[in-house]
Amino acid sequence: MAYETPITIKKVINNIRKRHYVLPSIQREFVWDTEQIETLFDSLMRDYPISTFLFWRVDKEKVQDFQFYEFLNNYHEKNCRHNRKAELTNDEDVTAILDGQQRMTSIYVALTGTFSKKLPYLRRDSKSAYPPKKLYLNLLKPSDELEIEYNFKFLTEQGAESKEENFWFLCADILDFNDTTAVMSYLMEQGLTDSSKFPTECTKFALRSLTEFHNVIHQKGTISAYLEESEDLDKVLQIFIRINSGGTKLSYSDLLLSIATAQWGDKDAREEIHAFVDEINRIGDGFSFTKDNILKACLVLEDFDVKFKSDNFTKENMKKIESNWEFISESIRASVELISHIGYCKDNLLSTNIIVPIAHFIYKNKCAEKILHSKDHKEDRNSIKEWLARVTLKGTFSSSTDGIYPVLREIINNNIGKFPLAEIIEHYKGRSRSLIVSEDDIENILDLKYGKPKSYAALTLICPGLNYTHKYQQDHIHPQSAFKKKNLRKIGLSEDEINLYIEQCNLLPNIQLLHGTTNTEKSDKPFTEWLVENYQDDVGKNNFLNQNHIRTDQSLDFKDFLGFMEIRRATLKEQLIKVLNVSTKTGALEFEA
Repeated sequence: MAYETPITIKKVINNIRKRHYVLPSIQREFVWDTEQIETLFDSLMRDYPISTFLFWRVDKEKVQDFQFYEFLNNYHEKNCRHNRKAELTNDEDVTAILDGQQRMTSIYVALTGTFSKKLPYLRRDSKSAYPPKKLYLNLLKPSDELEIEYNFKFLTEQGAESKEENFWFLCADILDFNDTTAVMSYLMEQGLTDSSKFPTECTKFALRSLTEFHNVIHQKGTISAYLEESEDLDKVLQIFIRINSGGTKLSYSDLLLSIATAQWGDKDAREEIHAFVDEINRIGDGFSFTKDNILKACLVLEDFDVKFKSDNFTKENMKKIESNWEFISESIRASVELISHIGYCKDNLLSTNIIVPIAHFIYKNKCAEKILHSKDHKEDRNSIKEWLARVTLKGTFSSSTDGIYPVLREIINNNIGKFPLAEIIEHYKGRSRSLIVSEDDIENILDLKYGKPKSYAALTLICPGLNYTHKYQQDHIHPQSAFKKKNLRKIGLSEDEINLYIEQCNLLPNIQLLHGTTNTEKSDKPFTEWLVENYQDDVGKNNFLNQNHIRTDQSLDFKDFLGFMEIRRATLKEQLIKVLNVSTKTGALEFEA
């Protein structure tokens, strides 16, 4: 490995544009934010070291043996986060960036492209949610931030309109300044050398900062690198692992996906898995699955060691995953569609890892096309729904799952033909990850609060008749707006009663699941008023109340809220004990397998 002569940033830009510099498939994607890029350019201007790069020279005759990607320059958080595959010929050698791609991509984005990040409080589908921004340098004064001297900022064109205290120079224009004469001409044309327009300290700062910026881009050998010329992929992988073993590490999934990409033959693992993650996250009301979930599922479904370590991503293992990718992805997709059908989404799914055992069951039973609607799988759907609720309520997947997956996999493999809920519960009986629910657990469930994932899971257990073709939301039976102190005083409550009302407002006995549209229409209406408006006869009203475990013979008047909570709490407790087969004598579940 040799040390290369340092080169200028302008030469780096030219090499990227000509695709002389590319990214190997083992690289992760671009993850830096605008603040990091702005700080990088401040470091460059102040002649701070930005660390050495590591290049990998690939002979032109070997270029087609590997997969490479182009650098991003117009980064878009929603629509353009993935690097495009580089279409290379074998006419020239190429240089792949093994270490330093975040810094190099940042420089390329800042000097040739745009950065589009979602603005807060705007919907993802809004046209104005992702305004393209470019890097600018304020030529009139230093930064106001501590430990930052030069004020680099990503701004929209409108945001960069010069004001008296600022003059924003578009950093991309520096590439066209071939010499210092161009710098002086620009300053004069913009009036930045005129002390009658600007204070002397401002004109001096403009001259110093723009001249230095030109030097940094065009003259200084800023990019220092070591060059690796080996064409042995195994050696390159080991180098890559070694350089990412300290400091800010790549996640193991980043590295392992890179290795998978390098070892898949007919498909591009990176493109397949990224596209697949995007696809399943759009199902239903949306999810937040990651490539970690997919890579872990691949290991589980193919009966490999489930731990994220390079030894499990051998060529043989990757070949098997690639050949079965269609069935693996089909099983994962079906599992996501199933939990979406039950009503789960990113807002109420406590752990994305939960999906893996369900996908494994579907994969081993070859039921991806039938699990959602077939009558033959009705019991499986019910068992999966209960399993989801149990593991959510017990927090089974809140910690490391590497010890869970092999056990669940073995149980599923040994019980082909059904989702083995009974066997899973029996196996973990008396263990730390027990799914058995005690009477004390029931009391804790009844104290769950509005909006929590566990609250949704509990409500799915006690409301088996819900039509999951509709979207359901958690709803306050007695509306939250009624619990303001001034309202409670108006109805004549004492201060102690007011405190009790407020304490119990968000507890599970005051929550039900309502169809999303119905919940919106219900809004802040008093519960008794809403019932009258929606149900003209006692039959319809009583059916609704019974479905939601609200006694038809109790007072629903808000003045009797504390009595309502006491009765419904007892009703829900009775229902949960029944559904979960809880023994109130021993305090433990007696589950009959």
